[in-house]
Amino acid sequence: MRYALAAVVGTIIAATASHARTTGNDYKRVTPLFSGDKTVVGETVHYPTEGPAKITSVIVTMLPGETTGWHTHGVPLFAYMLEGELQVDYGAKGVRTYKKGDAFLEAMAVRHDGINKGPVPARVLAVFMGAQGRKNVERGEASTQPR
Repeated sequence: MRYALAAVVGTIIAATASHARTTGNDYKRVTPLFSGDKTVVGETVHYPTEGPAKITSVIVTMLPGETTGWHTHGVPLFAYMLEGELQVDYGAKGVRTYKKGDAFLEAMAVRHDGINKGPVPARVLAVFMGAQGRKNVERGEASTQPR
């Protein structure tokens, strides 16, 4: 009986220690990617208020030379560069280049156009924080600005 009780107590102690070790160390393996409330061009992030929330995540792959076309986002968009490099033209707000490992909140109301000027495909994880019935991307007219 003593051995059975000792075994039960030992199991409880081991399980508790294991749980504490696992949950306590999980947070040490977190790598922060991004935290903020402004887009890359300084817009304050605001969430759509019409309709129920809808989160959409996609991986966008752009081959060398491909462009996104001029567009805006009516919803907040978190982006994380998985591979390659992407140059984005924000018109009067300038041009920025994003590389593997970069994380950012994309412009919402400012029209922009991305191009992969690199020699390899660019892959971007895009997470749209939108609402049911709301478009994540609004296509715009072509720009006359040279690249």
